[in-house]
Amino acid sequence: MLLIVAGIIYDYFTPSAFTAAPLFTAAPLVAAPLYSLRGTVLTGVLAVGAVLLVHYLLDIVLKVDAVTESVTVATAAVLAVLINILVRRSHERLASVREIAEFAQRAVLPEPDARIDGLDVAARYEAAQADAFIGGDLYAVQDSPYGVRMVVGDVRGKGMAAVAAVAVVIGAFREAAEQEESLEAVARRLERALTRPGTRHESPDAFEEFTTAVLAEIPYDEDIVRIVNRGHPPPLLLHPDGTLVTLAAESFALPLGMSELGIWPDRVLTARFPRGATMLLHTDGLSEARDPRGEFYDPAARLAGRVFPGPDALLTALAGEVRRHTGGALTDDMALLAVRRV
Repeated sequence: MLLIVAGIIYDYFTPSAFTAAPLFTAAPLVAAPLYSLRGTVLTGVLAVGAVLLVHYLLDIVLKVDAVTESVTVATAAVLAVLINILVRRSHERLASVREIAEFAQRAVLPEPDARIDGLDVAARYEAAQADAFIGGDLYAVQDSPYGVRMVVGDVRGKGMAAVAAVAVVIGAFREAAEQEESLEAVARRLERALTRPGTRHESPDAFEEFTTAVLAEIPYDEDIVRIVNRGHPPPLLLHPDGTLVTLAAESFALPLGMSELGIWPDRVLTARFPRGATMLLHTDGLSEARDPRGEFYDPAARLAGRVFPGPDALLTALAGEVRRHTGGALTDDMALLAVRRV
């Protein structure tokens, strides 16, 4: 509207050799991607009407230059309507794709229950790419006959191949967590699932496909946690008084999917998990987040000495701090899982 008003003023008060046709032409084209179809049509009609009004007031309606100018503005108005229709259709398709992606995330990475057998649970997935909902990071929590078991992992690579690997790992984990008596056996089941024929994708770098993961088991009748680490960042245990302990394994086993290079037996780390303590499992999207100077975000140093009312508050604080640390530009997806013994 401002372009049309400016065009009228310019055309009326300047010599006839000057023309405001660019302003009248730009008005509907600017409106096309911003306004609704009705608003774009109205802007086009006003632009053409304004041109004709100025020509009428200046008594040049039938002059060649005036007719050319009117036809140009009218053509721009028609093009603007077509652009608006195409943009609206594109937005509808994009909204549909986003909705499908969101449903896919909920199917592959369902949100765990907030309370599982005396444990408060919270999970969060932060995608590095805008409008992306799921990538190669994963988490899952399973209530089993042997305790509450959980996994957090990171599939090498991106795209649909990584999403497919995530689905394989989570599916195998849920089945194994219910059936296997030990956490080491669960890890072996995940290994077999990833190396099973037909699971790997036929690609030049298929031999490099692997998944880092950390598995945890919290028994029902003991204040402990058992950890099996497959080349993944170690969990952090935050005590009620703010004391922080890194649950690092004495020796790391190979990531899942790399058994062809050799077999290292899984060694379970058993640590005390007292009442009121919160355990944080995360992917390297958290620990390798960099600020503009290249400095990594250190979750252990940042969380030590702090107290949070619950797992969800902890994850909210972490997500906000990482965004601020990186200036809002994550370079890798980030999966977070926090569990507090009530």
